[in-house]
Amino acid sequence: MADHKHGEMDIEVQKKTFDGFMKAVTWSSVAIILTLIFIALVNA
Repeated sequence: MADHKHGEMDIEVQKKTFDGFMKAVTWSSVAIILTLIFIALVNA
């Protein structure tokens, strides 16, 4: 088994995946909030 050396692994792919996930969560949250506000205003 190879020796593990902390901090030597290339994590660019993981960073890009996480950034994409956070962007999707942010935009989804905004869309949900705007939808709820729209529903509240229409039903008022």
